[in-house]
Amino acid sequence: MAVTKDQVVNWCTQLIEKSSDFPSLEECLEAIQNLESLSDLPAGTRVLVRGDTDVVVNEEGTIDDDIRIRSLIETVKFGHQKGWIQMIYGHRGRDPKLSLEPVAKHLESLLEKEGVKVNVEFISDWLDEETGHVLESAAEKVASLKEGSVVVLENTRKYQLEQLLWKAKIEELDNLSEKLTNYANDVREKLASIHVNEGFAASNRDLSSTLVPLCMDKNVLGIYIGKELRDYVTRTRQADLVIFSGMKINKLDDLEQIMNRGKVKFVIAAGSLAISLKKAAADIAGEEFEMGLNGDPSQKIYVPPERIEQARRMIENGNKNGVEFILPSDFILEDGSASDTIPVGGAQFDIGPKSSELQADKVNEFIKYSQDKVAKGESPAVAFHNGVFGMFEKEEFSHGTRKFIDQLKHMTDSGVEVYVGGGEGGAALHRYGDESWVTHCFTAGGTILKALGSQPIPYIKALYLRQKLDS
Repeated sequence: MAVTKDQVVNWCTQLIEKSSDFPSLEECLEAIQNLESLSDLPAGTRVLVRGDTDVVVNEEGTIDDDIRIRSLIETVKFGHQKGWIQMIYGHRGRDPKLSLEPVAKHLESLLEKEGVKVNVEFISDWLDEETGHVLESAAEKVASLKEGSVVVLENTRKYQLEQLLWKAKIEELDNLSEKLTNYANDVREKLASIHVNEGFAASNRDLSSTLVPLCMDKNVLGIYIGKELRDYVTRTRQADLVIFSGMKINKLDDLEQIMNRGKVKFVIAAGSLAISLKKAAADIAGEEFEMGLNGDPSQKIYVPPERIEQARRMIENGNKNGVEFILPSDFILEDGSASDTIPVGGAQFDIGPKSSELQADKVNEFIKYSQDKVAKGESPAVAFHNGVFGMFEKEEFSHGTRKFIDQLKHMTDSGVEVYVGGGEGGAALHRYGDESWVTHCFTAGGTILKALGSQPIPYIKALYLRQKLDS
C-alpha cells in the first residue's frame, strides 16, 4: 500500500523531534527483529540492505581498510543462501562525486573468498533528484535481476535529497512532502519492500536509514549490527568510567549527555575538553587557570565562556551525583617541555608525566572498585575510552596516549570490561597495542557517542517507530 503525504510528514516530524521520553535503546532493541525473522521469505524476494559503505578508496581504486564492507558479508551470505535479490546501498563521505563502484568490486572479491561466487552488479544512477522518483532505467534493471543476485546502488549522497532531514525544520515538511513521498513510494515499489539495516556507522538522519525503513513492509537488523548493538553497545551504556578527550570542544556535549544518564562514576579527561573542565573547576574553587590559546577567540581551539559555564554545570552536577573528575595536572608544551601551567599564548600538545601517574593511580582505584563489585556478585565495572590525549600523530606528543593504551590492557587483564570508540581512539589502540587488549573496539565513533547519549540513534528511532506501527 502506498504511503501518503500526511504519513510522511508525520514520520519525518517524529524523526526530527527530540523527545525526553522516547524508549531507551534497550527497549527499542527488544521490539526490533533480527535477520533470522525473515527466514521464510521465498527465493527471489527483493531485499534492500542499508550498508556501511563509507570507506576510503586508494588512487588505484583499491580499498585497504575494508572492515565496514566486511561487516556486510554474513548478512549478504545469509540472503544469498535464501536466493534473495539483495540491493545494497549507502554513502561514501559527503562528497557526491565519490562512487560506490569500487565498493561493489571489493564486495564481490570478499564474497568469493567466502565461497560465494556472484557477480556483484552496479547501478550508477537510480534517482531523479528533482522529483524524488526512482529512475525507470534503474527500476527495469532491478526487475530483471535473478534469484541470488547482489547489486550495489550508487552513493546515496550523490543526491542532495538523501540529507534533506539533516537540517530540515518541522514547519518546512509540508513543502517537501511531495518529493519525500515520491521517494518513499518509489523505493518501496520499484526497488524493495523489505529492509535490512546493516549500516552500523550510518547514524545521521539520512533518508536511506530513516524514512525508507518507515515505508517498508518489514524491517530487521542485520547480523553484524545486531551483535554490535545488543552485545556491545548496551554494555558500554553501563560505563562506570569514561575516558574522554579531543580537540573539538563540542565533545563536551557528548560527555554531558553521557553523564546525564546517571551511570558514570569516574571521568578521565584531556585535550580542549579537559581545558574547559580545568577552567571551570578553578572558577568553582576561586582560583586562576590560564588556558593559553584555548582562551584566545582568534584561535580554532578557542573555548568560549558558554562552554566554561557548561563545564561548570557538569562538574557541579557530577559532584552532587558522586562523579569523580580526573583532569590533567601537567602538560607538554609546544617545545616538548612539561609544565604545571599553560603560558599566555601557549598551548598544550599532550598531557605530562604527572598526569600519566595520576591516571595510573586512578585506574588502579577503578580496578579495585570493579573487583569489589564482582565480590558482591555484581557484573564487573565497564570503561569506555574515546579519543586521544594529545597530538599523538607526532612522536614527541604521543607519550600520554601511548601510556594510557597500556592502562586499557591493565584494566582488561584485571577483569574490567573495556570498550573503545572508533576514530582516533581505535587508531591509537591499533598503533600502540592490539584489539585483544580490550573487550571490544568499535568501528563507528559517532554512532557510539549517540548511543551513549540521551537521544536515540536516528535509524533505531525509525526502526522502532515502524515496529510500533505494525504492533
